[in-house]
Amino acid sequence: MDDAPNPNWFLRARLKTRQLLLLIALDDHRNIHRAAEALCMTQPAASKQLKDLEDMLEVRLFDRLPRGMEPTLFGETMIRHARMALTSLAAAHDDIVALKKGLTGQVEVGVIMTPGMSLLPKAIARVKASAPLMRIGVQMDTSKVLLDLLQRGVLDFMIGRILDEDGAGGLHYEELTGEPACAVARLGHPLLSRDDLSLADLATQSWILPPPGSVLRHRWELMFRRAALEPPANAVDTTALLVITALLQQTDSLHVMPLEVAKYYASLQALAILPIELPCAMDAFGIITREGHLLSPGARALLSEVRAVAETLY
Repeated sequence: MDDAPNPNWFLRARLKTRQLLLLIALDDHRNIHRAAEALCMTQPAASKQLKDLEDMLEVRLFDRLPRGMEPTLFGETMIRHARMALTSLAAAHDDIVALKKGLTGQVEVGVIMTPGMSLLPKAIARVKASAPLMRIGVQMDTSKVLLDLLQRGVLDFMIGRILDEDGAGGLHYEELTGEPACAVARLGHPLLSRDDLSLADLATQSWILPPPGSVLRHRWELMFRRAALEPPANAVDTTALLVITALLQQTDSLHVMPLEVAKYYASLQALAILPIELPCAMDAFGIITREGHLLSPGARALLSEVRAVAETLY
């Protein structure tokens, strides 16, 4: 006998949008009378809808307390999914309105620094050429922050890394490329003219680095230790690019950064890449989406261009 849960249980149970709204109102007000009032329902009708939902799921969603109601673990789970479902329905309405006006909707995408410097801007430019009124929101941050936003439904998709298998539940990962790192310095730095640079030469320099505990800082330190060298102790810790570029221009310090990002700043003559190939790299990054999540037409269009640009870049 197949005991697998029916993925369309809500159809069999005739789940009502009103019940989802009631769950959210109960979470907001923690009181059946005030929740019913907010939804212009009678208290008995609200109580019946909640009981029907609990009977159908065969769990208690709220504990009834003397001075209100408190969601159980089951309740918190249903409330979270109710909010996501209603957010998705609201987004669907926005997409329909946008399409009726001749637009192609709104897309929210998250990106880490390296693909945010070249891959995503190129993809956006291609989408905008055919859909100039598409609204595109871009959030650049660490993969950890972006993964949380993606799982909460704030982002349509992201370009970054899945940091550990435990956090990969319900996500689909499509690898794009690896991310080598390099050392950079100000224009005219004495080391730029050397053709025999070694890690031993770099170990004696001052550095501007990502903070301790970050992946790139760990890989950078490991690079020296594997070469039987002590990592340089003369360092400034920051991730602020404006501070980094200012320090590079005003001192002889070196900085470690992803190669693609460095090439972009080198093309602007804001810095120069040292003539040494570092045995230091970040993990590969890729496109991350939520499994089972139906992307809007606009999000699908942008994702298609991301894939097309990635093929030419990587």
